[in-house]
Amino acid sequence: MKILWIIPFFLLQDTEAFLMKNAKIKLCLQASPTDESLLLEDCDPESDLQHWSWQGDSLKNHGTQSCLSVLEDSGVQTSPCDSAASTGWDCSNSLLSPLGSSQSYLVASRKGVGLDNVKGLKAQWWQGVTEGNVCKEKAVQDSYFYAALTSTQVYDHTAYNSTLVAGMDPEELNNLLWFFRTEDPSSWNYSVLALSFVATILGLVLLGINITRNRKRKIHMYKEAVQAAQQAELEAKQALIPVQEYSPGSPQPREPALQEERAGEVLVQWKDGTVTTLYKESSEDAM
Repeated sequence: MKILWIIPFFLLQDTEAFLMKNAKIKLCLQASPTDESLLLEDCDPESDLQHWSWQGDSLKNHGTQSCLSVLEDSGVQTSPCDSAASTGWDCSNSLLSPLGSSQSYLVASRKGVGLDNVKGLKAQWWQGVTEGNVCKEKAVQDSYFYAALTSTQVYDHTAYNSTLVAGMDPEELNNLLWFFRTEDPSSWNYSVLALSFVATILGLVLLGINITRNRKRKIHMYKEAVQAAQQAELEAKQALIPVQEYSPGSPQPREPALQEERAGEVLVQWKDGTVTTLYKESSEDAM
């Protein structure tokens, strides 16, 4: 459960303290009990002034309850953890650099502690006695915090009185926990599956209706084309062979019977229907 992840996260903030030993000069970082300055002294596991722990991205001193901060002139000191001067630190490969400034690192020399752009031994910090990586504790803390965010259980921030978790208050942490929550997606998956099935059925119905309408439209167009072809063929025949009007009740005009033709005669039919010979007959006597 998420609550089981958050409890160790809170406990690690307060109990996992370590010494910060410089790899070059072999001295440990110590907070001054009288002011906000920093000292480099022989490592003493019994001194609370040399015990540091990660509080989110801040380094908190257990002796003064103040945090490691950066001055405007690249100097380093301690200041109240809830003040604007408090600085977050990025830790990688035993190198400490202020958040937002990847070009400068916390270095130690015989003169004191400050910021510089070198990555040598004087910029590397180990855990005092074991000489392990000083970034190890921060990595463990971040893993607990990530596990708390990704857990599926509900976190009740009213059960704890801590005011800062990774640099934020419990209300902000609760908002983050809600934002990164994970839920069972089964109901949503089933809903999407049902919606997809309904959409498929509706698509098939619309496809069938569309196919039927296209088929009817093609049949109608074919019939119209056949009728148009037949009409055009009929009109072509009427243009070539005029159709005579025929009425069974009306008598058909008959051509006047031509007079019996005689050999050698030339007959002429006039407009009034009379037929005459071109030459009058002459009697044989006249000849």
